[in-house]
Amino acid sequence: MTTPTRDDVHQQIQQLVRAGDTKALKQIRDQLQRKADRRHLRERTRLYARNPVEWVQERLRQVVWSKQREIMLSVRDNRRTAVRSCHGVGKSHTASLVASWWLDTHAPGEAFVVTSAPTFAQVRAILWRYIRRTHRRGKLTGRVNQTEWHMEDELVAFGRKPADHDESAFQGIHARYVLVILDEACGIPEQLWVASDALTTNADCRILAIGNPDNPSSHFRKVCLPGSGWHVIGISAFESPNLTGEEVPEDVAQALVGQEWVEEKAREWGEENPLYKSKVLGEFSEDAPNKVVRASDVARCRIDPETKPTVEQLTPVELGVDVGGGGDETVIRERRGRQAGREWRAYTDRPEEIMPLVMRAMKESQAVTVKVDSIGVGFGVIGELRNARRRGEHMARIVAVNVGEAASEPDKFLNLRAELWWAVGRGMSESAGWDLSVMANADTTVAQLLEPRWDVDPRGRVRVEPKDEIKKRLGRSPDNADALLLAFYVPPRVPRKRLAVRSISPR
Repeated sequence: MTTPTRDDVHQQIQQLVRAGDTKALKQIRDQLQRKADRRHLRERTRLYARNPVEWVQERLRQVVWSKQREIMLSVRDNRRTAVRSCHGVGKSHTASLVASWWLDTHAPGEAFVVTSAPTFAQVRAILWRYIRRTHRRGKLTGRVNQTEWHMEDELVAFGRKPADHDESAFQGIHARYVLVILDEACGIPEQLWVASDALTTNADCRILAIGNPDNPSSHFRKVCLPGSGWHVIGISAFESPNLTGEEVPEDVAQALVGQEWVEEKAREWGEENPLYKSKVLGEFSEDAPNKVVRASDVARCRIDPETKPTVEQLTPVELGVDVGGGGDETVIRERRGRQAGREWRAYTDRPEEIMPLVMRAMKESQAVTVKVDSIGVGFGVIGELRNARRRGEHMARIVAVNVGEAASEPDKFLNLRAELWWAVGRGMSESAGWDLSVMANADTTVAQLLEPRWDVDPRGRVRVEPKDEIKKRLGRSPDNADALLLAFYVPPRVPRKRLAVRSISPR
């Protein structure tokens, strides 16, 4: 059977036009388009299958900076690439470029891309948002929806968040060129790493794991260790073009981390803080044995849960108030059930200014209990809040918390402060008893949460570093973290006369 010439096809189209056969015309148009697409694909494969950087530059008309180029070339050359990245260097955007290059240079059916993240919301809203944007801007072939890419009649890519324990999560995918992308890799459980490895058994398959190194006990940490068999790339904020002077277009520079942010975080968090090491240096930190709260425990509490809480589960609504003194910040933290929520704060130690701030937070949150640090300025604030209740201005229970007084377990803890940090800060993090994923001002609060040290006194009781010593050591006070602990603290139910403010004692 001879192949129809261009004139034959043209004549057939003219006949169908005269006959008004739109269905047949559409079939011919689709056939011609597929033929053209395949011809273009063969040309792209020839030009770019081994040249991902040139693909971005020529196909998308975009610039990739040095670390992006390093990642793309590593995926080309290595079966498994792990990228531990600081904040603000476009790691998910880079992963979207890799996915798009992979599919745009292989025929439908020959290649497949699988992406995953700790939650489905992250799959859809982070990496696939960038994939959709890249597809649209590059006018790439096929069609892309929220988490899938189709070419012709083929599904060529999808984003999924399988059950954490499901090692067979990605079974049934058969292609010569499979690329697996694990975004926000620190939150990916080990079983899904096993499932990803099972997909990429031949020499032409690849895995790209990329994320912020914020959990030292994660499987991501293991693959980033020497001898793991992975090609590991680290990205520090100090390697950003905005800090190295590497020339990039202005719009690229504006999207990347800059000098001002790095300096701000050094002052705010401290250069030895685990959050600084993770988000600025792109490095894992160890869980220090002398720190009350462990970074690995807190990291798990910051992953947004797949199952959203019901209205009933968002109770009780309570506030923790750490009252500023001596230039410290007054911080109010909202707690809704197990979820840490909003924050109100002001640099003031004047009761007449703190009182309206607390009343505003009470009104906006509808809190039923307000727990206030009673030391120093807090003494007057508590009195004013109780007077306001007697006047009928609110109905919240006001609880005075003196962290210098005896603990409920005096044989175990030096004082209530030690009990608060150990039972709430360490305990809630260790058991994932609180949800810090939607907490306002989260990074600052977590950085402070990871700072206090502990030891034992001569009687074997847990002793937590006093607030004044933390401030002397770091140059800042953990007010945000203290407010969070107060919000989740469950005070003992005692007769009302026992709720009177105790004498002021040092923290």
